[in-house]
Amino acid sequence: MTYKLWERFGVEMEFMIVDRDSLKVLPRADIPLGKDKDGNQLSDIEYDDIGLSNELASHVLEFKCAHPKSTFDGLGKQFFHEIRRANKKLEKINAMLLPSAAHPFMNPDEMQLWPYDCNEIYETYDCIFNCKGHGWANLQSTHLNLSFDGDSEFAELHAAIRLLLPLIPAIAASSPYLDGKYSSFKDARIEVYRHNQDKVPEITGEVIPEQAYSYDEYNRKIFDKVKKAIAPHDPEHLLNHFFLNSRGAIARFDRGAIEIRLVDIQECPNADIAIAEMEIATLKAIANGKFLTTAQSSASAQSKIPATMKEYRKFLQNFDTTKLAEILARTTKDAEDAIIDWPEFLTVFGMDFADETDKANRTGDADRTSGVKAGDIWKHIYCVAKNDLTEVSQNVMEKMLARGTLATALYKALGGAPTHEAFLTEYKKLADCLAHNRLYGMQA
Repeated sequence: MTYKLWERFGVEMEFMIVDRDSLKVLPRADIPLGKDKDGNQLSDIEYDDIGLSNELASHVLEFKCAHPKSTFDGLGKQFFHEIRRANKKLEKINAMLLPSAAHPFMNPDEMQLWPYDCNEIYETYDCIFNCKGHGWANLQSTHLNLSFDGDSEFAELHAAIRLLLPLIPAIAASSPYLDGKYSSFKDARIEVYRHNQDKVPEITGEVIPEQAYSYDEYNRKIFDKVKKAIAPHDPEHLLNHFFLNSRGAIARFDRGAIEIRLVDIQECPNADIAIAEMEIATLKAIANGKFLTTAQSSASAQSKIPATMKEYRKFLQNFDTTKLAEILARTTKDAEDAIIDWPEFLTVFGMDFADETDKANRTGDADRTSGVKAGDIWKHIYCVAKNDLTEVSQNVMEKMLARGTLATALYKALGGAPTHEAFLTEYKKLADCLAHNRLYGMQA
């Protein structure tokens, strides 16, 4: 069934399974998934509104909306209930779910592919790309699926998503450590994600999807290139182009949805749901010009604002992919501290480059004299869009914006050269946050 724009959404959350004491990853997603009445291993199950399924790596378990949702009310609690159920099953083997988007010290060579359903597809990926790397074996995310119906609604949604993607690490980065040390990226998951398929670069592109605003245009600019590039590596045609496409947002024309894939998994479902609600509220505000109605009325700001909604929608579609990817590279590295200095981009969010630079000069904020911090953009977005969030998510988001990203909070606790014991201490705290559905580094 196809749903209209903004009518339905779906959320998917991925967590790794680890030993409770050593935090060593365990390839035991089979335990919470269980077996059918005939003793056959299950790869997916449903409990009311939440489903569980396997991923490529056997140490990763996915929780997802079993059916398209129309409201966020109570959704965090529903996810939390199933996370507790899975943790209870994992206790039998001294295992537990661990949040955050990347394990800080796992060796990706230890990764084991899921050996049951879809194994032939997973083995094909492994044969082509060698999945024993962080970009395959060590990255957990929260995906948000948004409905659309037809080319017009796709164009409106896709244009807004392309502008949101570069800002996502500035609110969601949670993966600063790899290989037992600081990676130099607050969002190391996205950095390795960018390169995990370099053998066939057409699959990921620039992570920011191309300027495509209809099925035919998307097919020509993306799908055709992906299918042509993978053909020599996949003679049996096992890999579907819908799944192969690995941009930061992928169009699923087969089910009338766009899936946003750049959000690092957080420390608890309430945090993940708050970010998902912020994504939707921001996208609606971009698409409907809500930020422009709140923009300061300076002459320089007004001169950039399109006069009609038709002109505005065209304006949103014309942002260069490479320049958006450059912003994403900054936020991938520095998260909320990344500096954004593209005037037209700031205009989308009702912010004026000249006004913000003057404000920074007057307040003596040397870090902002050449632009605006991405974290400040998110604080501005929240002020405009917060009434579109549930009360629970408003409370959570205000705490997260005040604290900073989970990556920044982890770095403040661990620094640039943590010991193994320090990793164990802090990441066990993260597991406890997941077990009690509360934020890291602050009171519930």
